Amino acid sequence: MNFIERTIERAAADRKAIVFPEGNDKRVITAAAEILKRKITDVILLGDEKEIKSLAGGLDISGAEIINPLTSPKRSEYVDTFYEMRKGKKGMTPEKADEMMKVNNYWGVMMVKKGAADGMVSGACHSTADTLRPALQIVRTAPDSKLVSAFFIITVPNCEYGENGTFIFADSGLNMNPSAEDLSEIAIASAKTFKTLVNAEPKVAMLSFSTYGSAKDPLVDKVAEATKLAKEKAPALLLDGEMQADAALVPSVGQSKAPGSKVAGQANVLIFPDLNCGNICYKLVERLAKGSAYGPILQGIAKPVNDLSRGCKAEDIVGVAAITAVQAQNAK
Repeated sequence: MNFIERTIERAAADRKAIVFPEGNDKRVITAAAEILKRKITDVILLGDEKEIKSLAGGLDISGAEIINPLTSPKRSEYVDTFYEMRKGKKGMTPEKADEMMKVNNYWGVMMVKKGAADGMVSGACHSTADTLRPALQIVRTAPDSKLVSAFFIITVPNCEYGENGTFIFADSGLNMNPSAEDLSEIAIASAKTFKTLVNAEPKVAMLSFSTYGSAKDPLVDKVAEATKLAKEKAPALLLDGEMQADAALVPSVGQSKAPGSKVAGQANVLIFPDLNCGNICYKLVERLAKGSAYGPILQGIAKPVNDLSRGCKAEDIVGVAAITAVQAQNAK
């Protein structure tokens, strides 16, 4: 059983309610039908009920709850809550709060805040910023988190590397040019996430174009400093760097380039020095290695609110919904 099937099984064992703000996207509707058929999570679709059912055609979404934020009896409650949370912010008025609660992503996050949903999945037709902004304004960061970051779960078929071909790539969706301090936080958070979602020991590689000082450059120095900071913060964590990707993944290369490392040649959590590297690499693996990429998944948010790539397929949405449900189980 591969990673995503195990995750679906875990989600179905303790079903959570996941809200999908993009209820009028056919991919989301197709995913909702599959989620309901397999009893993975409860499904809440936001939008106009008549339009959603028309788009569904022959797909069975009869088990989904459909909510129109424009006509919901909860509208005044949600508007009042949002206004009270944000009234100290510049430009916030009751009228502005009312307008923002007409936006499905804001409504969906408020449902999560209120406990009416356990998690939210959006991004099929919205940017990461459109998904993240309401999450930060309403559910906010987790108490033990210094930074919100984004990762992808990558699964590669018939792959001898990582955890049976399963990896976390971080940050591959949010932080453009993280500092050494930021990278150390991303590494530690990603290791915890890997343990939670994959249920295996994380082995974290801090990636660079240099291994153990084989090149000299400020870009390398940043990763080396991040490695030092992460080791100081989490000394028990299997983490090493800086190292090149082949040294991180291939045992023979790791032994040659980083002899004695407990991570080299065995890494399953790959920390990229910036968003350019992380985003490009996940897309290359997805397209050239026929891998599956689930995400970007957010970590550091107080409750599960997760993003999708706008190029996602329905099966990707099913996978992210299952991951979101498992995050919600763990949060409980």
